[in-house]
Amino acid sequence: MRTLVLNAGYEPLAVISFKRAVILVMTGKAVVVSADDHPIVSSAGEWDRPSVILLTRYVRIPHARRMPVSRRGVLRRDSQRCAYCGHSATTVDHVMPRSRGGADSWENLVACCLRCNNIKGDRTPGEMGWQLRMSPRPPHAGAWIVRGVERAQPDWDEYLAPAA
Repeated sequence: MRTLVLNAGYEPLAVISFKRAVILVMTGKAVVVSADDHPIVSSAGEWDRPSVILLTRYVRIPHARRMPVSRRGVLRRDSQRCAYCGHSATTVDHVMPRSRGGADSWENLVACCLRCNNIKGDRTPGEMGWQLRMSPRPPHAGAWIVRGVERAQPDWDEYLAPAA
């Protein structure tokens, strides 16, 4: 079982084990915001098993955090959908091929299915007559900084949604 940790300002910070979360709550460093349906039972009593906890003191995090480019990150950003055909994607493609000076950047990498990646090869989408289904951009939501959110639990949704 995993627990989402929120900063005192309700920004997502991390995903930790529920055991670590219980220790933070029992030492007064955090409070339970949301608990799951399976309480922790011991000879000393019964406690809610935390699903989301809120730190009692604000932890300062640098705002200049920029997500490093990774294959896993590109696939996550594009929801494992091919940027060209929309089918399930397992590979990453350079919009401007590396052989033509294309960079390994968020703006030049897209999720791509193996079929489209093989067909496209060393060409640009324009040369193929293809259009991108979305414009590739770096991720910016606070939830992107949090490791382990890829497998988010349903009761975390309201805390991980991007600020409007």
